[in-house]
Amino acid sequence: MRVLLVGGSPERASAETVARAANGCTAVVAIDRGLDSVLSAGLRCDLFCGDVDSVSPEGALVVERAERGEEDFDVVRYNPHKDDTDLGLALSEVGRRWAGATVVATCFSGGNPDHALAVIGRFAAWGGKVVFAEDAFSGGVLRAGGVFPIHDAQGCRFSFVPLSPEAEVSETGMRWELDHRTVPLLDDLGISNVIEMPDARITCHKGTIACWLFS
Repeated sequence: MRVLLVGGSPERASAETVARAANGCTAVVAIDRGLDSVLSAGLRCDLFCGDVDSVSPEGALVVERAERGEEDFDVVRYNPHKDDTDLGLALSEVGRRWAGATVVATCFSGGNPDHALAVIGRFAAWGGKVVFAEDAFSGGVLRAGGVFPIHDAQGCRFSFVPLSPEAEVSETGMRWELDHRTVPLLDDLGISNVIEMPDARITCHKGTIACWLFS
């Protein structure tokens, strides 16, 4: 099962990217301003999570209609003075409703570097499989035993960053290959590799990493 999680990044992904990310997903979850991206992409929302502090006035009206039963999706509205982030609360809701699902995450990377770093931390701590789908890159969070295969991307830039105290990583089909290399937390060893073969891959043997393939 795959669940599309659409965030409220100030610099959101294009409608085309959001619609493409929804392919194969069982459910679509909008986090606050993410509802605007869902509506722009012509997608059906299954669940709205947020405190309605960043969604557009038009989106807020849609949320209010859903709360009255006039729109066919669920609303989990949070107190704006909560201690957790909308993303953290939404991930808890996804885990409760769709346990074991792969999260396809879009509209999370742009605008605020502090939010972007915290988003990566949230996805690393969540424990489920996470796939990134943005305009300029794809990728995801890999844990021990996880593999990210790359096909027909010769010349594209590829990076990974360890999110655990240590990670053991192998890379094949790239300009600089690694074989069970131990890399410390937030080290820059994995930055700006280049895909050179039609079939490449990165494998996380131990620990947790985030990885990005830039188009």
